[in-house]
Amino acid sequence: MSRIGKQPVLLPQGVEVILSDTLITVRGSKGELTEKLPKLVAIDKKSDSINVIPDNESKAAKASWGLTRTIINNMVAGVTDGYRRNLEINGVGYRAAIDGNILTLQLGFSHDIKIEVPKDIKVECPKPTELVIVGINKQKVGQFASEIRAHRKPEPYKGKGVRYADEYVRRKEGKKK
Repeated sequence: MSRIGKQPVLLPQGVEVILSDTLITVRGSKGELTEKLPKLVAIDKKSDSINVIPDNESKAAKASWGLTRTIINNMVAGVTDGYRRNLEINGVGYRAAIDGNILTLQLGFSHDIKIEVPKDIKVECPKPTELVIVGINKQKVGQFASEIRAHRKPEPYKGKGVRYADEYVRRKEGKKK
């Protein structure tokens, strides 16, 4: 039994859920998200909550049960509050700049790294060493932040690189004479 799957997804005021055969659409104040549902689960919609129920007792149905409930919960949270991921850039000469929908990173390479920002994600650069990634889709926000971090991961000796704001980088001592 899935402990996560048993819990209902509570719908806040102003959130509208539309169910079709294999699609679920969630509309809220921040936007609209659509996701394809697996065929191994059924959705029971009430006025203020949604319950996810497995179709049978197979292992695949039980695995999809909790996952589907979490995806729906993330969709509801995204259209009401949105998601945000903060990145920090550490290193001499390391900086970021945003121009329209092009993010330019200077990370110690001989060239600048230019990344096109997806249309449903917003990137802010309050300081040259800080990036804020905002969007309604949790997966896309996290994926884009991960792609930026992958260009120069933080190294353990000086801590240079791109890291999440809440990430702890374990430091090493280095060489001794």
